[in-house]
Amino acid sequence: MYSNEEFLLELLTEAGYVTPQNLQQVKASRKGQETTLETLLKTGVVSDEQLAQLVSSNSGMEFVDLHGFAGNAMLKTLIPAEVALRYKIAPLGMSGGTLQIVVADPYDFETLDALPHALQPDLEFFCSTPTLIRELQANVYGNEAVMGSAMSKMPGSDGASTEGDAPIIKLVSNMLMEAFKNRASDIHIEPLEKDIRVRFRMDGVLHDVEHHPKRLHSAIISRIKIQSGTMSIDEKRIPQDGRIQMKFNEKELDMRVSIIPTQNGESVVMRVLDKSSLRLGLSDMGFFSDDHECFEKLISLPDGIVLVTGPTGSGKTTTLYACLNFINRPDRKIITVEDPVEYELPGINQVMVREDVGMTFAAALRAMLRQAPNIIMLGEIRELETASIAINASLTGHMVFSTLHTNDAPSAVARLSDIGVKPFLIASAVRGILAQRLVRKLCPDCKEPYTMNPKELRQLGLDVGQLQGASVMGPKGCNRCRSSGYKGRMVIAEIFKIDDEVRTMINQQLTTPQLRKRARELGMRTLREDGVRKVLAGITTAEEIIESTMSDSE
Repeated sequence: MYSNEEFLLELLTEAGYVTPQNLQQVKASRKGQETTLETLLKTGVVSDEQLAQLVSSNSGMEFVDLHGFAGNAMLKTLIPAEVALRYKIAPLGMSGGTLQIVVADPYDFETLDALPHALQPDLEFFCSTPTLIRELQANVYGNEAVMGSAMSKMPGSDGASTEGDAPIIKLVSNMLMEAFKNRASDIHIEPLEKDIRVRFRMDGVLHDVEHHPKRLHSAIISRIKIQSGTMSIDEKRIPQDGRIQMKFNEKELDMRVSIIPTQNGESVVMRVLDKSSLRLGLSDMGFFSDDHECFEKLISLPDGIVLVTGPTGSGKTTTLYACLNFINRPDRKIITVEDPVEYELPGINQVMVREDVGMTFAAALRAMLRQAPNIIMLGEIRELETASIAINASLTGHMVFSTLHTNDAPSAVARLSDIGVKPFLIASAVRGILAQRLVRKLCPDCKEPYTMNPKELRQLGLDVGQLQGASVMGPKGCNRCRSSGYKGRMVIAEIFKIDDEVRTMINQQLTTPQLRKRARELGMRTLREDGVRKVLAGITTAEEIIESTMSDSE
């Protein structure tokens, strides 16, 4: 029961609970393989609680009185019954992201060292009596569960393991690690009518990866909520948000967690935040050299607004971070306003929007201007107040970066006008607009020559003569790309530079088609045209470009 009996007997003697004579008598009267300490406890010379209190005061581990403590059955998903019984422990509660555990023997260092590996890294230990711990185990796991786990370890048991016995901790941990290894951007855990479906979004496409029995749903969701540290296990009626941070192969794994109630139970989406994207340069994102040079000139201007547009999931935030990395220097002060702050950028002041306390985009922007920044990044321009402050900032010597949700670059002018910005302010403040999409890149290890069919040629505006000297390739599939034929994603871009002629057109309130036509005449390459260049270079496929630029009039 206790790991160091001789040491404990010395403590009992020094504390006056027993005398040397008592010990001699007990040693003489003990039966069978019963130890001296067990006999002392059995005969009542020393009580369980006296010994536990003494051990607590000498070990420095806090004693908890478990009398009348019912425990929390939800916590059994964090410590499987077989682990609790094997190590003589029970879950007490959670404090932040730390799991609190009660143990019987604070001097069993082998157990204390093993538990963080068997459960989770952040543990806090308390001690109590073995009897009270057994009662807490029964409360948490139920008498039948405790008896069933004990029976499975008895001689003669077939030892067969079931899915219900498998530690939920390991199941969830393996799921997260697999997502990270496969460079998934999202993990979707969806309760269906009869089972649980797990899908990973890889290179922008959702893939089924595994299914689990429906009976494991509650345990999986509870484990994820506990790991997030901010969600309520008992609350299942409203959406909840949180964050999970852990390490894998010395790399930090950071995930944003969203849980919503559905007809079949709570559905989870975990967005994997890949910090390696913070180190991306513009050339790493897929810009060809001419677009790269053009865009670098835009973001290097001393003032004005540069907008990045595109639908959700088109990589706008990553592009903005790449811009900040490019222009970040010790002599410049950069402040961002984000909702939420997803990545921490070294050397940059980042502010998170908190609308519940009045910290809106507009309020944060007004406050940050008093901090005398050179460069400002707004996560998104959503309404007139934010747009007006951003434009005023750009006209008073600040460089402002932000995003809009529009399908192409010229449409951003109409979008600003729709939310109430005067045309002359748009013309004066905006320096350039980048529209972008993300398309899958062909796997370099298995791509193979491909001949486009007439429909693809027609949709891309190509003829056979333009294919001379091109390196059109198609997907094949291999182990390195999970047989998909694709590996990674890249940007296709449309850069709309606002020059004096375009400013005059904006002031004249020309329509978006008119702006777009003139921009084309001035040399703007559309999203589809940039995509075609990358198809002819053998980097991506006609199918990817056609699907991602369906709204392109060309």
